[in-house]
Amino acid sequence: MSSEALLISGAEKMGIALNDIQAQQLIAYLELIVKWNKTYNLSAIRTMEEGVKKHLLDSLSIMPFIDQSPLLDVGSGAGLPGIVISIMRPEFAVSVLDTVGKKCHFMQFVKSQLGLKNLSVLNERVEVFEPEQCFGQITTRAFAEINKTLKLTQHLLCDNGHHLLMKGINVEQEALPKMAKIHKLSVPYVSDDRFLIKIKKGLCINQLKTHQTGKINTLY
Repeated sequence: MSSEALLISGAEKMGIALNDIQAQQLIAYLELIVKWNKTYNLSAIRTMEEGVKKHLLDSLSIMPFIDQSPLLDVGSGAGLPGIVISIMRPEFAVSVLDTVGKKCHFMQFVKSQLGLKNLSVLNERVEVFEPEQCFGQITTRAFAEINKTLKLTQHLLCDNGHHLLMKGINVEQEALPKMAKIHKLSVPYVSDDRFLIKIKKGLCINQLKTHQTGKINTLY
């Protein structure tokens, strides 16, 4: 099965229909990651097949939770999930932020190569970043512990905004706000447990509790 066929098949299993342009851009993006990996060390994943599964499909799995408000992807690295979201939602603004210059250089190159006019690349430290406008949603993937992420990014989020934090099985050991909602994600062809934590702004960061049970449920 070709990389594009694998991508389309996996997306369909999640109820996501890719048009031709989206599928082509996603594959072209992944090809750039694999190519630049040789010198930039962007990702531990080196093959197209694994990249489709653990980068593209993993990022696509949160699309049902994305709304149309301006989005900031913090610690974006190679652009995951921010660039995937930019490709999928060309009609609204997506910003990707990272402190590492070479990663931002790569993301800027992707923007130019794929013509992603809705994408902004920010080479900033998140804790001192002062945008002109707030963001309605903030995403992260393999960035930091939830408590630290909230503290570093609360000043960037609109009053009615929310965090969308992508996590693996280690979420069981993390401190979660009482009102956090945990959604288990089903990523085709990926056996690892994947979760999305949605947290609305206004929750008191000090009112954190450690989730120590063995079963993942939505927390209220």
